[in-house]
Amino acid sequence: MARAYIGFGGNIGDTRQLITDAIVCLALRSELQILAKSCFYQSAPVEATGGDYINAVIEIDTQLSPYGLLHVCQSIEQEFGRERPYLNAPRTLDLDILHFEGINQNETQLTLPHPRIIERSFVLLPLLEIAPDFFLPHLGELKAYLPKVANQRIEKLPCRNCNCGEKDVYSQTTH
Repeated sequence: MARAYIGFGGNIGDTRQLITDAIVCLALRSELQILAKSCFYQSAPVEATGGDYINAVIEIDTQLSPYGLLHVCQSIEQEFGRERPYLNAPRTLDLDILHFEGINQNETQLTLPHPRIIERSFVLLPLLEIAPDFFLPHLGELKAYLPKVANQRIEKLPCRNCNCGEKDVYSQTTH
């Protein structure tokens, strides 16, 4: 099993519900186990168009390879109506693998860790909520990058009936 972190985002439709449903889709897969989920965050688009985004991050253990996990994430995006008419277009749902334990690669289809992990408040804040001491070998402690994204508008949304941010193991019946 490898530890991985997945970022979720979207700005078309009922994004909170879409992200929640996508997490349930992942939880139903036998090849992975959701360990933690952040609360939702609302943020201004960064280098993108459209309205505010809703974002969250989950921590998982998985038996999948990085490309296997990428395939699962892209399948869920398509299932939820993701279209890619142009770069950074508004979207119903976006799933990004932020980090995959033991993997450091720079390939066209998949760069790990995510190349903009330290540049986005909507990634850093939910990630650090569930993994406050997150450390990457070539970047160091991610909390050190918070001042660099302090100018990005973001707001933590109140959680609805969940244990967001807690390090409990999430099963199909807990969320």
